[in-house]
Amino acid sequence: MPANLTPQYKAAELRYQKAATRAEKEEALREMIALLPKHKGTEKLQADLRRRLSKLEAEAAHVPRSGHRAEVGHVTREGAGQWVLLGPPNGGKSSLLQALTHARPQVADYPFTTRDAQPGMMSFEDVQVQLVDTPALASGHTEPWLANLARGADGLLLVVDLAALDQRPGARALAEFLERAHLVPSGRPAPSPASPLILVRPALLVANKCDLDLDGTLLALARDAFGQDLPCLAVSALRGDGLDLLRPRLYHELHRIRVHTKEPGHPPDPTRPFVLREGATVEELAQHVHADLALRLRFARLWGSHARFDGQLVDRHHVLADGDVVELHG
Repeated sequence: MPANLTPQYKAAELRYQKAATRAEKEEALREMIALLPKHKGTEKLQADLRRRLSKLEAEAAHVPRSGHRAEVGHVTREGAGQWVLLGPPNGGKSSLLQALTHARPQVADYPFTTRDAQPGMMSFEDVQVQLVDTPALASGHTEPWLANLARGADGLLLVVDLAALDQRPGARALAEFLERAHLVPSGRPAPSPASPLILVRPALLVANKCDLDLDGTLLALARDAFGQDLPCLAVSALRGDGLDLLRPRLYHELHRIRVHTKEPGHPPDPTRPFVLREGATVEELAQHVHADLALRLRFARLWGSHARFDGQLVDRHHVLADGDVVELHG
């Protein structure tokens, strides 16, 4: 049976062949898999494409943690989730990363100071969330690996400078980037006809330098340019305004839960929760603890505000809630 490959697939295949970095190859392979006609004649090709993509992802997962990353733009995921910071030049992304984490990116008053992906870990209560600073977005000036990094993130932090004289160039550059990366902020309708490559991601517009916006006029102008449909929070990375609201927002938008485990007769460790997706079950928690325990799991005991009583007996299919304390019995 002929494969009947489309011109769009062949264009993606050509980009794969010309790709110079792992990120570019991964992006092209994902596009090829999405565009490949699905029938018996393409089964071997589908398997080969997925094998090549898996190999690239496995290589990325084993990037050494020494002072030098093996490839520009690769960031090993850590913590409860990953937010990528995007925005026009001099928007304050690096200043925001420095204010929220222990990272020390280069901060300067001239554009395009950031040349590589710069990660930092933001603490929130008993967990950490990863923030990744990136080079500025400008029409005709975007790093080739940035789309792949943004597509792999859990959320998009869109950082803009309220003091900018004209917000429209930054808004255009961001819109162009999102279209090129096939990303749609949550709450926005997908373009029609919808591409099979489109990913929907939580997005938050962070309006920096709110200390210069005395009456809210600059915030209104920024929202008009970037879209009233984007959830927005005004902050000052320099003075700290709004950061106490931003930290919980970034955690809760990830839709994660924190679950503590305990051994029989011992109190739980309050400092090291397991971070799971919303809707996770007791069995999924057991798999995070140890694969063998998940196989041997008979029941669990539950403490917390969602338990009917302390030590409630639950089975492996019980859906957990944030703050639960679980005692696993194999």
